[in-house]
Amino acid sequence: MKLTPSEARAHADEVRETSVTLLRDLIPRDTIDTWNAAFGPLLAAAVRREGDNPNRGPHRYYVTLPFHGLWADPAIIDNDAIMAVVEELVGADGVMCQLASDTPMLGSEPQELHRDTQLLFPESGAETPPYQLAVNFPLIDVTDETGPMEYAPGTHMLPKAEGMRRIATGEAPLLKAYMSRGDVMIRDVRHIHRGTPNRSRTPRPMVVVGYSRRWLHRPEVSIRVPADVLVALPERARRWLRHNPVFESRAEADRADESYRAFAY
Repeated sequence: MKLTPSEARAHADEVRETSVTLLRDLIPRDTIDTWNAAFGPLLAAAVRREGDNPNRGPHRYYVTLPFHGLWADPAIIDNDAIMAVVEELVGADGVMCQLASDTPMLGSEPQELHRDTQLLFPESGAETPPYQLAVNFPLIDVTDETGPMEYAPGTHMLPKAEGMRRIATGEAPLLKAYMSRGDVMIRDVRHIHRGTPNRSRTPRPMVVVGYSRRWLHRPEVSIRVPADVLVALPERARRWLRHNPVFESRAEADRADESYRAFAY
């Protein structure tokens, strides 16, 4: 699927206005199901490793994905439709800085309302055009039972206190982000949102691919890129990965595990 320039601008304008846009049925469901099957062992390892101290609250796990094999599929990480919208929002010289997942399981709890980042200049009190995006897609269908994200459209351009006030009064209602396998969400991570409980017995992985403007560096996240994977990628993907650490072997790239913990901005 490719977007025309006007379609890409329309999706980008929707993010600027509401904080979120959706590309429905973008990724083949067979691909998503293959990712979900491969994700199971990674989630099991995270549960064993973190035990009673999961990094996103009870029974909710952040798992970094290894950047090789199916996880480095150019059809996803260099997808023409996704990149057309991303480039409209953070420029064609931006960076890909994160490949991970957030997975609530049975027993998870509602998260606090939060933003994923703070203002660029907190002392100013002023918001800016987009500078950090999350591209999300689920590995199972997201329903009321499996725990949709709730978000307040438009709050990405408001001071948090004002956004919270509008949520409390109903001026900025919380919407549930229902998604089917194959759907892709592109969002400005400044909007006020929260994860809801997964009440099913099936883990609900949500993949996150992070994109930023070229000058933004968040030291708590990165992609550890094996050299052989990097050279095999299309030129655009290599360019977007240019600020990430590169390792001679896949084993070395996999050695250190990211332990990014969410901050309640």
